Amino acid sequence: MSTEIDVDAAQLAALASNLKLDAEDDGDTTDSSSAPATNSTGFGTPVTDPTSLGSTKSLSTVKEAPPPTTKWPYVPAAALDDLPPLAFALDLFLKSQMVESEEFCHSNDPKKERMYFATGYGLIQCVKALMSYEDEDLLAAIGHTKHGNAVATQHRKRSASLPWRLAGWSSGAGWIKGMTPVERHAELVYAESLFEKALLGIVYSGDWLAFIKEALNMRTTIQVYRQLGKYVDAMDAEARARGEGPEDKSIDPHFRTGVYLGVGMSNIILSLMPAKLLTIVELFGYKGDRQLGLSLLQKAGGWSTDASEPAISKEEEGVRRSICDMALLIFHLVLSSITYDCIDILMAQKILDWNLKRYPNGVFFLFGQGRLSLCRSQPRRAIECYQKAMSAQNQYRNLHHISFWEMAVSNLALWEIKDSLNCWRNLAKESTWSKACYTYGSAALLLQLGGEENRKEAMKLMADVPTLRQRIAGKSIPLEKFVARKARKCQSQEGRLALPALELAYIFLGIAHAPRSVIIDCMLPRVDAQLAELRTHERDTVKYGGGRGYWDDWCLARFLEGVCLRYIAYPDPDALLDPDEVVPISQADAAARAMKAFEAVFANGTKIELDHHVVYYAHFEYGRLLACMGDTAGARKQLELVFSGKPLEVNAAGKKGKYSLESALHMRTHAALEALERNKRL
Repeated sequence: MSTEIDVDAAQLAALASNLKLDAEDDGDTTDSSSAPATNSTGFGTPVTDPTSLGSTKSLSTVKEAPPPTTKWPYVPAAALDDLPPLAFALDLFLKSQMVESEEFCHSNDPKKERMYFATGYGLIQCVKALMSYEDEDLLAAIGHTKHGNAVATQHRKRSASLPWRLAGWSSGAGWIKGMTPVERHAELVYAESLFEKALLGIVYSGDWLAFIKEALNMRTTIQVYRQLGKYVDAMDAEARARGEGPEDKSIDPHFRTGVYLGVGMSNIILSLMPAKLLTIVELFGYKGDRQLGLSLLQKAGGWSTDASEPAISKEEEGVRRSICDMALLIFHLVLSSITYDCIDILMAQKILDWNLKRYPNGVFFLFGQGRLSLCRSQPRRAIECYQKAMSAQNQYRNLHHISFWEMAVSNLALWEIKDSLNCWRNLAKESTWSKACYTYGSAALLLQLGGEENRKEAMKLMADVPTLRQRIAGKSIPLEKFVARKARKCQSQEGRLALPALELAYIFLGIAHAPRSVIIDCMLPRVDAQLAELRTHERDTVKYGGGRGYWDDWCLARFLEGVCLRYIAYPDPDALLDPDEVVPISQADAAARAMKAFEAVFANGTKIELDHHVVYYAHFEYGRLLACMGDTAGARKQLELVFSGKPLEVNAAGKKGKYSLESALHMRTHAALEALERNKRL
């Protein structure tokens, strides 16, 4: 098997800028100029010197002990010897020493010909590209992951001959059992790099044809993972039959955790698909088992619900164990906003506590700590965690944007509008993920603050919002479409929007995670003031805002009133409430007032001119409120109305088309109905 991978230098040069770091003097005199170019865009300066990206340490100063080194010349049959140095590189990355990690990878494999270094380096570029969302970064990362996939392919076992394939011997546990350890790892790495390339391709794709191509690559990835999973299951079953224990000891932990990661994430992703899309996917034999997926990810680290510490130590773990832990944190702390089934905040807390002892300055686990605090309705503590995450590293500025986003929402939950505005402005200035959303967020908060100067600045920003929209696979991003509509509405109404900051707080779950004292003292008074103004024009709505948008504003204000009162009556089930908190509104009174507010939206929904989505979201929130009150039948009726296809917001003349954020509502409603069936708190 050849130890060199042919690379089109011109193509790679177009994908990324060159990184020229001299390899360590280990006797290898091979020219490294044909190696894939490293990505430097979107992060300020090329990665030619760690200090140029804000690093305060060089690789030589961060070594607590001499790092494991690679052996030269490289022999593909000894590819697994690279796992210890790769684990060292990953450890540096998780310690927030990202540039040092890149430098270590490059110096140990300048030509990117070693299987694990080629794909590991590609993973780093994938993370950087997804953080920056710049075309040049995405292209560079696609180039690196494609190259890593080619390297893995050269290490894979050759395909069986046609008769063997027809007999079914080219796949399955038997086929994988006949591989060498390197070939089995190559199969795993091939699936990982193909997944990364497909993910980047989907984000970058400009049309449905490219999207479908990458979706087919995803299908291949899932198929490979399934076969590897069957192999591990078969080997473990044989070990149990021989009385050797629950697992086959011949399977190394690095391979095992990789299979757990792939099979686990595949099941979770499939389980999160919308019902209509899942029906199509199931026709191809794919079905997601969420509980199985989570159990496999937990198995990689030895996590269980009845133990506070993991059963697997860092000395015994596989190289992908930390990635499995981060996947669990993403599910429990981030995806909890769109699903209820299997969410376990206590499990997330255990994983965070253990990893923060190991990586006290690990930016990714500090993000998790902030997110956990926000999920527990402790936005003040969340902000402290995100600020600590920002101070933990200044090499990847794009990682700061995650903190800015979360702090923007946390400050909304505290109704600290000026602080939230600063975060939106920073995002609009620096981040490329969704400038339309960031610009609208800045404009909306300026309008909420009031004043002529703020209004003028807000109007300038509103004019820019529709021009900043992006597309994925040729399709508009729903949230960007929503903010563009709101921006155009603001312009048509000469700078008027009702409760713009509170509406943003609802969309990003700021009200759901707000302390009840903030809802009572800050949010509800704004709603009451808006309603008081609207009631002065109740008999002659033409005099309100030039005769435009009265009922839109009325229904939005009553909707937000209902949401605020619902969270006073029934806080989020994961919230940690202050035992000394005095709530001046009784639970029964708050719930009754919330019901009355939602019913007012239903009564006047037919009069809405533009914001038809408010009626559908009102049915969703009314259903959740009824579920909290124990009225399961009533809750199901309201939630099923959202799925009914009935024109809830118009009269008998017919439906007025799709409404804003419809897909997001359907996903949340589906999750709520599932939770209702399992008697889970909404």
